[in-house]
Amino acid sequence: MTQGRKEKSRKEVLKLPPIDAHKPKVERRPASRRGLRGMERIYELAQPKDSKCIWLTSFGPNMSWGNQEPMWPIAQATLNANSTTRLVSLSEPKKNFQERLNRPEFVNSCGRGSVILEVSPGATKASASERVSTLAGHKQPPQAFKEDRPEHTFSCGRESPIWLVNEAAKRAPDRERIESLAQTKALHRNFLPAREIETKVTKAAMSTSATPRLEMLSRPKSRPEGPFRDSMWPVSKSARHATATPRQMELAKTKSVSDGYLPARTIQWPVSKAARKAMATPRTDELSRPIIRATMDHVQFNPDAFIVSEAAKKARCPPRIEELAQPIQR
Repeated sequence: MTQGRKEKSRKEVLKLPPIDAHKPKVERRPASRRGLRGMERIYELAQPKDSKCIWLTSFGPNMSWGNQEPMWPIAQATLNANSTTRLVSLSEPKKNFQERLNRPEFVNSCGRGSVILEVSPGATKASASERVSTLAGHKQPPQAFKEDRPEHTFSCGRESPIWLVNEAAKRAPDRERIESLAQTKALHRNFLPAREIETKVTKAAMSTSATPRLEMLSRPKSRPEGPFRDSMWPVSKSARHATATPRQMELAKTKSVSDGYLPARTIQWPVSKAARKAMATPRTDELSRPIIRATMDHVQFNPDAFIVSEAAKKARCPPRIEELAQPIQR
């Protein structure tokens, strides 16, 4: 009976639909896989994947990829047809007008041919003509160009005037204060550099032997093997009839809240009728008015934004500011 079931299931797997001119060849699988065991299951798994489109909605003929066969068979009349005069003329290769020159061609990735010529010795020793020298010259600035312009325009449209430094300022000697400010920040007197990651072990430490005290300390902690007390033990009658003392009752009380404690307020609460009918005072109206500032058009394109006054250029630092500018002595 088991052999008969195997043969029946094998026939169901190998069963094919009738061949039709409009239907591709599709193998049918059993509706249920519970009856497949052993070789029948392996044979069912070895079948190729079925197409998800049926013959009514499939597009094109049933074809397998990877071979050189055409999608549709070529008619015999097409195979025996002769080419026309136009096709013969179009099939002729392009005429080579440089038959005497054998130039190597290197094809780029896009498929275009790039001809690379070898430079002749005469071209390497030739001198450039006047026209070539003129074309090789760099672009000249216009006549109205000024190299040292007093104003430099930023991308935001604001202009910052940069004035020239006179010769007296360039030749002025350095003051003691300027030299002290120009000094780099010194390290703290207690500063220690970073320690190396690797520590060198001395030969004495490598050849030494452990003392009895170190050997005793290196031993693992010894614990008794047992027997230990059971997880359940009898409780005495006096312990069962004992009563808690006043101190124990006081300690057993939960912690109470402090005097004056108010619980958390609810998220929603009713608004009183007086609050709904209240009117704002003139002072509240005055404070609620927004601050009116100048527009960015006037602030951003201010031509005098970076101009330093003459008094600020000639100002001298007072002794108090010089005292505050001194670095902290550590």
